[in-house]
Amino acid sequence: TGYALLEYQLRPFRIRYIDSGCIRTAEAVFSKRLQLIFRELCLLVEQHHPREVAIEQVFMAKNPSSALKLGQARGAAMVAAAKNGADVFEYTARQVKLAVVGYGAAEKKQMQTMMQRLLQLDFLPATDAADALAIAWCHAHHQRNPIMRIAT
Repeated sequence: TGYALLEYQLRPFRIRYIDSGCIRTAEAVFSKRLQLIFRELCLLVEQHHPREVAIEQVFMAKNPSSALKLGQARGAAMVAAAKNGADVFEYTARQVKLAVVGYGAAEKKQMQTMMQRLLQLDFLPATDAADALAIAWCHAHHQRNPIMRIAT
């Protein structure tokens, strides 16, 4: 599970990188993996006190079992955010890709490279972390532009 922390300011509009990374779960019983995701996200929220948390909406994958597990992991993340008072926002993968790359079918590598460039990082973020950064970037831009909020 990727996570990212960005700070944004609306006037003048600025986005600042704070942190990103991945929560890795060992090959364990699925409920234990969900518990780890929940616990680690609670720690991040308690440490950084975000007012808003953005999460990618579930898409229907080819494998229904994978989609259900992804939905359960999202649920753990949403509860971790809400438990600590953060508002939760959801965006589709297409919305995120459009906000970051300008193309709704962008590849993962494009997303990684764009996040590195947009945030002026001196490293290429891991794929899951880049996805989380892209979702946070998308959220910041949706908050900036009321038309984007209405249209999505």
